[in-house]
Amino acid sequence: MTGNAMYRTDDELTERVERFKTGFEHAVRGIAEVVQGKEEQIRLALTAVFAGGHLLIEDAPGVGKTLLARSLAQTLGGVFQRVQGTPDLLPSDVVGTEIIDPETGRLRFRPGPVFANVLLADELNRASPKTQSALLEVMEERQVTVGTATHEVPSPFLVIATQNPADFESTYTLPDAQLDRFMIRLSLRYPDPEAEIAMLRGHRDLRGPGKVARAIPEAEIRDYQETCRRVHLSDFAYTYIVELTGRTRTMEELERGASPRAGIALMRAAQVRAASEGRAGVTPDDVQDLAPAVLGHRLVIKPDFAHGSFTAADAVAKAVRAAPTASSSGWWSA
Repeated sequence: MTGNAMYRTDDELTERVERFKTGFEHAVRGIAEVVQGKEEQIRLALTAVFAGGHLLIEDAPGVGKTLLARSLAQTLGGVFQRVQGTPDLLPSDVVGTEIIDPETGRLRFRPGPVFANVLLADELNRASPKTQSALLEVMEERQVTVGTATHEVPSPFLVIATQNPADFESTYTLPDAQLDRFMIRLSLRYPDPEAEIAMLRGHRDLRGPGKVARAIPEAEIRDYQETCRRVHLSDFAYTYIVELTGRTRTMEELERGASPRAGIALMRAAQVRAASEGRAGVTPDDVQDLAPAVLGHRLVIKPDFAHGSFTAADAVAKAVRAAPTASSSGWWSA
């Protein structure tokens, strides 16, 4: 069964979902003109954006991580800031610090790059663990505490972080608490031959990649996010998400499974996936398709299994197979 007639919803929500679907596809096409051959990853990235989550892009150098992050920032408009992860980057270089005002002689807060709508933390895992941890508060609570004062960051607020694989030189492993704050992790992988040829043609005259043509107005972003939050979930949908994340916590291969925060992230992402396809309600496929990108980076494999062939993707697939799905009637009932 397909179509909005399945959902217990009003005409207003149906219209809003259709508007969001149109806007989502427009954003995908705009970014795809710059980041070629990566439509699946672009859709995942935008899912994190409209679900109000943060995005982690992991892959080898030179495959377009920063280009995708910049293109997302251009799509969202607003204030954009960038920090480059280096071993000597300090927490105050990221969140800001207190300085003495020469005119008054009093302490004054000087905001850091996090006071933006979009923060690109490039090669975050090259920064020291202390500096990485400086992002924990702002990613979760949208505020920064310096000294005794708390400062709120602008809204909407999105952290897009890139990181190199852990086996690269001069990298530090991101702490589990920070990984858990990223809604989605994606990998770009190497482009296919056609996309790489198009990339070469685009760089032939030294102009490099273009820019996204249109930024989405801030008010429109807020409206899209609110639309996605209103997408319907049945009682079984809630139960299924809890069952799925719970399976990872009892898996013998895992030292640590998905947190309750992971379940919230999976729910929010599934709502965006449904709306982006013009549906006002979440389906099992929405949850299952997004589970690898939302859950995979949060799972810790036991050392006895980590050196074998068992991966986080295997753990998610195992949880999906084990969690019971329902009949159509069971899923759609409110």
